[in-house]
Amino acid sequence: MKTILVRSLAVLLSAILLPAPEWATCGGGGGGGMGGMGGGTSDQKVYPVPWKLIKPGDPPVTGGLVVYWFPSSQTELERSSLLNSRTLSLYATQCVTMGIVDARTPIGQKYAAGDKLPVAVLAQADGKVIGKAANKDGFLRVDQVEKLLETEMKQRDEGVKEKMKEAREKAKSGDKDGAISLYRSVYDQKCMFPGKAKDAAKELKKLGLNDVAEVPDAPILDRKWSAEIERVMRNGLKAENAAKYLEAERLYTEAHRMDPADPAPLRYLGELYRHHIGDWDEARTMFEAILKMPADPMSRAVALHGLGKMTIHEGEFKKGLAQMEASVKEYPLALAYRNLAVYWNSEGDMAKADHYTREALALDPADPYNLVFAAAFLAGNGHAEEALKIARENEAFLPASYNLAAIYAQAGQKEKALALLKRHFFEYERFQAVRSKEMMEARVDAVFVSLYRDPAFVSLTSGADGKLDPSRAMSAPGRARN
Repeated sequence: MKTILVRSLAVLLSAILLPAPEWATCGGGGGGGMGGMGGGTSDQKVYPVPWKLIKPGDPPVTGGLVVYWFPSSQTELERSSLLNSRTLSLYATQCVTMGIVDARTPIGQKYAAGDKLPVAVLAQADGKVIGKAANKDGFLRVDQVEKLLETEMKQRDEGVKEKMKEAREKAKSGDKDGAISLYRSVYDQKCMFPGKAKDAAKELKKLGLNDVAEVPDAPILDRKWSAEIERVMRNGLKAENAAKYLEAERLYTEAHRMDPADPAPLRYLGELYRHHIGDWDEARTMFEAILKMPADPMSRAVALHGLGKMTIHEGEFKKGLAQMEASVKEYPLALAYRNLAVYWNSEGDMAKADHYTREALALDPADPYNLVFAAAFLAGNGHAEEALKIARENEAFLPASYNLAAIYAQAGQKEKALALLKRHFFEYERFQAVRSKEMMEARVDAVFVSLYRDPAFVSLTSGADGKLDPSRAMSAPGRARN
């Protein structure tokens, strides 16, 4: 029954989102945390695989390998074990593209024609099929896909080892040019084989070449060690969900030390510092480290979004917007779509705000955070009762307190809005560094325009950090005014 209700609400939201209310700048309603997957509920899966939907007309993959997953149904797509895997996530940092494809498309007909779905296909960038993982009794398991990819990578690794061996022999025999050529061929594969490329770089420098850049360390893929890292990460996420943010910081930091080449702990740390603790200097350090290392598309997207969100709050609106737009090009995140919707509302561009709200909702229509965020649009365009229905259904959901307050404020229920804002600032937020930013964003957020001069609202937000220009909330085209 709840699933049916959620779907019906999503359909309602999709039908009547535009026109939208006007938010200001990039307000506190966008959400965050949990490694960039935050806002909704979490099932302790800390290594979501960065699967991208590959559609007809998308640019072809130009290098590395591609795993094409052809699911059998929407249900499988939502519940499959292929959605979470440290192994697949780390291979996504090594020039392996993870793609979800509809079997009815031309790509599907090329790779999966005649196959019983679901099926996974491993292919080269030039289209050559390397192997397939067929379903067993209608189910495709993540270990099958991991094994398919690991087998191919190990075979290729053996070829790289042979080149390294041959290069050393040539160097010993005095064939410097031959050795350099072979070492170069290994070095050029630094994306897929960073460990061997790092060794090749050292040998090239010994042979007198000074134009060889440093190669980052390879991530740890050993099964036993990987399982231990994942255990630490799960404990970190459990602590974060329980609002034990300093314990989460300790555990994510431990996971990072266990494998400095894994971008996931940095991603979770960056979001923890940005969204929960409010240490934006540390958050920037984490996000910038991700962008400098070989990282999967999801980690890069979270880093770009986080930098954009902080940049906008500090007044560099266009620069922050560019970073958030780059984020969704890298990988689609509901978090980034929501904050892009907030931004364009601040600029009075309701079509773009509507578009990005729909994009967030489409990624996960059942996510209560997405539902409440979109319902705030309903409250501002004449559908207060529908919005209030969604608000009441999700009122116990603490992370959505800010947007719940926005719904009640726009519906004219001042006391309820203030109570939920108070819950947001003093129950959900635990650090003053975050609270002061959220209070400032509320003061310039046009969903609270009816409260701007209310003494209780002014008092509630008295800790605002003053970083945003209040006049911006009132000057965008078509903006409601006091």
